[in-house]
Amino acid sequence: MDDQELAQLESLCAQFYGSTDPDARAEAEKALVLFSETAGGLAKCQYLLERAQSSYARLIAANALEKLVTKPTSQLTMADRLETRNYLLSYLFSRPKETHYITQGLIRLIAKITKISWFDTTKLEDSDYPFRNVLEEASKFLQSSIDHGVIGVQILALSVEEMNKSQYLRSLTMHRKIAASFRDQKLFDIFQLACSLLKQGVGKQLENEVQHSLMGHLLSLACNCLSFDFIGTAADEAADDMATVQVPTSWRSDFLDPATLQLFFDLYAALPAALSSIALRCLVQMTSVRRSLFNTQERQTFLNNLAQGVKQILENPQALAQSENYHEFCRLLARLKANYQLGELVKVDNYLAIVELVAKFTVSSLQSWQFSANSIHYLLSLWQRMVASIPYVNASEPHMLDTYAPEITRAYLISRLESVGVVLRDGIEDPLDDMALVGQQLDQMQTIGRCQYEKTVTLIVSYFDSTARSYQESMQQGSPDVRLQEGQLTWLVYFIGSVIGGRVSFTNGDDEDSLDGELVYRVLQLMSLTDSRLPQGGGCERLELAMMSFFEHFRKIYIGDQITKSKVYKILAERLGINDESVLLTIYIRKIILNMKFWGRSETVINKTLQLFSDLSVGYSSARKLVKLESVQLLLNNHTPEHLPFLLSQSDSEQLGMRYRTTFYSALSRLLMIELGEDEDRFERFMMPLADTFERVASQLAAVGSPVFPEEELKITFIGLCRDLQGVAYAFVGKTSFMMFFDWLYPRHMEVLHRCLTLWCHLPSVSTPLLKLMAEIVQNKQQRLQFDVSSPNGILLFREVSKVVVTYGSQMLSLQDMLPSEVYSV
Repeated sequence: MDDQELAQLESLCAQFYGSTDPDARAEAEKALVLFSETAGGLAKCQYLLERAQSSYARLIAANALEKLVTKPTSQLTMADRLETRNYLLSYLFSRPKETHYITQGLIRLIAKITKISWFDTTKLEDSDYPFRNVLEEASKFLQSSIDHGVIGVQILALSVEEMNKSQYLRSLTMHRKIAASFRDQKLFDIFQLACSLLKQGVGKQLENEVQHSLMGHLLSLACNCLSFDFIGTAADEAADDMATVQVPTSWRSDFLDPATLQLFFDLYAALPAALSSIALRCLVQMTSVRRSLFNTQERQTFLNNLAQGVKQILENPQALAQSENYHEFCRLLARLKANYQLGELVKVDNYLAIVELVAKFTVSSLQSWQFSANSIHYLLSLWQRMVASIPYVNASEPHMLDTYAPEITRAYLISRLESVGVVLRDGIEDPLDDMALVGQQLDQMQTIGRCQYEKTVTLIVSYFDSTARSYQESMQQGSPDVRLQEGQLTWLVYFIGSVIGGRVSFTNGDDEDSLDGELVYRVLQLMSLTDSRLPQGGGCERLELAMMSFFEHFRKIYIGDQITKSKVYKILAERLGINDESVLLTIYIRKIILNMKFWGRSETVINKTLQLFSDLSVGYSSARKLVKLESVQLLLNNHTPEHLPFLLSQSDSEQLGMRYRTTFYSALSRLLMIELGEDEDRFERFMMPLADTFERVASQLAAVGSPVFPEEELKITFIGLCRDLQGVAYAFVGKTSFMMFFDWLYPRHMEVLHRCLTLWCHLPSVSTPLLKLMAEIVQNKQQRLQFDVSSPNGILLFREVSKVVVTYGSQMLSLQDMLPSEVYSV
């Protein structure tokens, strides 16, 4: 590269990073990409790094070097890589104040070269590994100025980080081999160096930005060491609270030394908020160290030191006002119980004071629900695990959870009820908008709420009765407070369903069943009130969803073979005349039918309603009781759009809800199959609405090409028909019932399916439901396709499915003007 090329490249960089003209930037980007991919070797990149005045040009050189070194087809020899690494180290040492992003890129490249070349040796006897002296090379930087020290720490931190990555290595086995070798030979020394340097910085005032940066990188280095994947089983990030740090036994001495743990507590207390969160992150990892690293006494001592550090943080909570500190501290509390047993926690010094502080901190966090949504999970996880461990703790050891768990329950419920008014008044984001998060919290609260359950029920009843009474008055008076009360009742119904669902976690008795009955009675009364408003167009969608959630929890616990004598039914019999499971199932079905009539335009309500219907139809005893109910027989004989408006043909904008027709018909067909046997007349009556739809589609297809052809209406009708048939085919797993279905479908209606596929094959909204239907039909569930030897049905089925596949494939091959973005939609 000569000076002219260098000037041209710098001009392109200035144009790409500085120009406001999009066309000019696009042209510059093409030229820079071309240079990056064909940089012409190491010498050219090094020349550019040395001579370029523009930092952007040097960045391009750094990127080109990285591609040259890490690409799978790289032809660089070991000598080339060694020369490149040494050059980069020299370059960084000579330019300690280089632009940040260039320094970061070059350090990461050094780390990648180190990993790729870890097993490269200059001697046959494998006695010299020139790339393994990363600690020694970094030490040269640490022994110079503070700017050099920052670079040296970054070299170590990024080296540890890169050793945990396998993206650019072709073999996962090689990655693990390199990582294990690095772990055994260098990692502990690096961790000890980081701790040693951090000890020197404790208590010192950070006078400038460079010192601040040095402490930050040192903490990141220590955190990278503790977060290393020691045994090649990195936990899923979604299971954060279950992670265990599998440190080697050789690290045991440092973890037994109380000074190591205290170092990070001291750093948290001494450093500014921007850095103290990293110290807490290190403590989270140390809390998660594997239990087998210690014997019983050592583990208790380590836990005691941890607990005292937590106590100090809670006694001086000012730094927790910073969001990152708060989040990491919540993680630390959750890891305490994830890694240690309640029996061990109650033995720590000052346990009573600590658990009181944690309870107050949790209550305060729950009350500040606007600011701590993503961290509450960890606090509730701590209390959930502690409460679940109560049966396994020696009765002589006071855990005080009977005192504090009801306080947590009370704080959670009251804060959620109060949130409704805040949301309506200030227009902020409603927690109920994120039902995944709410569901996770309620799953945790169901365990916490069952502790001192009588107190929980008393609390719920007091708020529920007053809110329901106000709700009824507001509806009669037309008061605007209706929205407030509907929101509060929504939270209460969700909470009731949750705590009823928590029954399985405890030693159950008649007293608790009676308490459940008190709650169920109130929800059923509220349902009667809300259902009375549906014919007039009134109703709250979120409250309906909460009802469905409640019914699902109740079904899991109290509807089954062994539950009919529960005291729940005694309470319900006294208050509402519901004396057994069959009467309650009648209420379930009436509610399901009511929702299908009046909530047809609400996809979420219909989804939850039909899922509940499907779950009831799957249960062995509940399905057999359901099919004997008059309302179910009425449904089996009247499942037309006239009776169930949600089955009406919908416009294109509303087709998203049509998928639930499959769920409806699969549940309904399962109930039909219970008593169907070989009654072909009953089967024909059940299929009559679908047969009528086939006839209507066939007659309208005759008008294809004419001005009166109702294409849009017919298309949507056909989509619904395919989804309905898919549900029927899904449920008919018995050989007899499936043969009835096949004889009904073939040959009478198969021709309609072929004609519609030919007509609308290019529309995924039509072809996909049809293809799913055919895929369901050819599923050999419970050997239903094992036809008799003398039966031609197997050949006929194969022929019809082959026609569908050939028709679809031929039509797809004939599409010439398809955009690339449309390929996967069809």
